[in-house]
Amino acid sequence: MVHSASDIAKIILMMSNPEVGDIISNLKLQKLLYYAQGFHLAIHDAPLFEEDVEAWMYGPVVPGVYREYKSFGSGAIEKDENFEVPESVTEGELSLIQEVYEVYGQFSALKLMELTHEEDPWRNIPAKAGSVISKESMGKFFKTRI
Repeated sequence: MVHSASDIAKIILMMSNPEVGDIISNLKLQKLLYYAQGFHLAIHDAPLFEEDVEAWMYGPVVPGVYREYKSFGSGAIEKDENFEVPESVTEGELSLIQEVYEVYGQFSALKLMELTHEEDPWRNIPAKAGSVISKESMGKFFKTRI
């Protein structure tokens, strides 16, 4: 089943541990969503969430999720303590999101931005002003990373 990017973002935020300095800014959240979507496309030939990822100046962004957390600026996003993972999210999907978080969550937002700028799905978009990064290009690229 395809989920909302907002729900996947909330799952990622649940995995953070602000008490030990493990915080997620909007910039970092956007990159983690991109990696979760990319690896899901590569492994399952299907999207994890339905919304498009766009190529913005600072890397891949899901515009609706960006707007949802824009009020936090460049600071840490607070977790929604009342959020419950939807029943439609499978254990396999949770495991994939957790693995993405463990691998990429250790990096700063700026390091993640640098990484995404070096990758074909973002680099090959001619006009970076909100052009959609196709799910096809993401799946093809991430298949080389699994």
